[in-house]
Amino acid sequence: MKKVRVSKEFLFEAAHALDNHEGKCKNLHGHSYKLTVTVIGEPQSNNALSDAGMVIDFSDLKKIVNEQVVDVWDHALILKADSRFKGIEKQNTKTIYVPYHPTCENMLLDVVGKISAQLPQKTTLIYAKLHETANSFSEWCLSD
Repeated sequence: MKKVRVSKEFLFEAAHALDNHEGKCKNLHGHSYKLTVTVIGEPQSNNALSDAGMVIDFSDLKKIVNEQVVDVWDHALILKADSRFKGIEKQNTKTIYVPYHPTCENMLLDVVGKISAQLPQKTTLIYAKLHETANSFSEWCLSD
């Protein structure tokens, strides 16, 4: 059987700050993120099953990404665990502290780990792309 790639896009809003960065991104600011994920696998060949002909049901992929990323990060403030803004969670109830600088690149690697761990057997995440703005993004490829 041939392998097929399946992709889905997701949108969410989030804010962050990059401590010790010399540019504008050191300040609290937000982005309209766009996440693209691509998985690969063989379409289900058992015609008696409800997912016959599918690598993964789009709704199953959506559920995984929403639970692991979108629902968690949407309208959140994402900061490094030792951020100079520590304590802001008292006024900002959806503050998430991460063990890395919340750059587009590091956030993407975090996404890859979270999604990969939840995919069904025989389905592999092979590509992910995180747009921080309409024309600025990071890409991850399994083959790299």
